Order: sequence, then C-alpha cells, then structure tokens
Amino acid sequence: MRGDKFLTESGLLSRKEASAAIRGGRVCVNGLPLRDPARHIDPATDQVTLDGEAVGYAPFIYYMLNKPEGYVSATEDGHLPTVVSLLPPQAQKRDPFPCGRLDRDTVGLMLLTDDGALAHRLLAPKSHVAKSYRFTCAEPLCAEAEALCAAGMTLGNGDLLRPAGLVCDDDRMGGVITLSEGKYHQIKRMAGALSNRIVTLERITFGPLALDPALPRGECRPLTDAEITALRQAAGQ
Repeated sequence: MRGDKFLTESGLLSRKEASAAIRGGRVCVNGLPLRDPARHIDPATDQVTLDGEAVGYAPFIYYMLNKPEGYVSATEDGHLPTVVSLLPPQAQKRDPFPCGRLDRDTVGLMLLTDDGALAHRLLAPKSHVAKSYRFTCAEPLCAEAEALCAAGMTLGNGDLLRPAGLVCDDDRMGGVITLSEGKYHQIKRMAGALSNRIVTLERITFGPLALDPALPRGECRPLTDAEITALRQAAGQ
C-alpha cells in the first residue's frame, strides 16, 4: 500500500499529515528515508518508523466503549456529542463508527470500529447475535413477564418479536433481558406492553463481548485479539 495510507491507517496521522511527514524526512522504511508518499510499503515485511519510533499497522481498529448518558450513537451530530468523540484522537482519524445504536439515555457496552464487513454481519438479522441489558423499571414486573418474553411478544403496532430471555430480580423491579434482534426502542416498548416503564437501561453484553467491569463510564479500550476472534466467529467470518 502507499506510504501515506500506511501511516493514516496506523491511526497516528491524517492523510495530509502523513504526506507532510514523509516529505519532511520524518519517516523511514527499513532504515532509509521515505520521500515519496506514493511509494509502496508492505505491512507484513517492511519496518516503518516515524521520528525514530516504530509504527505498527492494523487493517482495522476495534474499541469497547462504556457509553455514558447524553451521547448519541453517531459519527457526527449538529447538536449533541457523539460516542466517536470519546475515542482517542488517533483512533478518530480512522473514521470509526458505532456498531449498532444505543439511545442517548442508555449506557453501557458499545463496539466502535472501522471494519464495515464485520459490523454488517454482526448486525444482520440472520446472524441473531444476542445482546443483554440490565434494567430497572417503574413498577414491579407482572408474574407473566418472563413467559410472555419467552413466547415472543406482540407490540401495540403489531410488531411480532422473537423470543427473549428475561431474568427478573427478586423484587421484580428490574433484571436482565437478552434479545436476538434490535427493533427501535424495543425494550422500552416491551415494558410498555407490560404496562410498565423503563427507568434505567445498560447494555452489558454484545454477542461474546461482556462489558469490562474495570472500564469506567465514558472510557474505552481496544479489544483484545481473543475478543476480536470471538466477534468474528459470532459473525460467521
């Protein structure tokens, strides 16, 4: 690939910054200065440095975010902060996007990546990638709630839902629900169909990923190799 593209996809520089760094003699390939941004670099064999520091290459980036309230699941918004703004600056230069959506007031696990193929497969209805959410509600859940969710509820507008797993807390004021689909405001609408209302909602799993308990709200971290492999397996890659 081109030298400037290599530096851009390393997440360190923008395309314009990469070209300037190369022309300024700051980049070396196998110990020799790289002068032409268009020169081919083989990520598998060439050793690249920027200002004397080794530059690693990854074709894609994958971040786990513990989403806080008040952020929208988008790459840009004219009025509200986005989840992408919570990533490190070098990661933002890769033009990542959220894999799926959480409402502005919903918190918890989000995957952000620039791997479009994987994201598409994880979100495809036929993949049935399960997601779990911890919630609290305004009133105790009715005795039939678990059975109704397991049977597949019908919402007020006629939407027929897939079976969902519901485990209620002892006081039935909350619990954990696991879905294999993601309809608009689904959990809130399910609560409404049960004559109840969601008060708090936190996503705690996304397929094989579990929200890292050591990750503070509003913080993110790169996925481990094992987590990336597990995601690919869940998506059938």
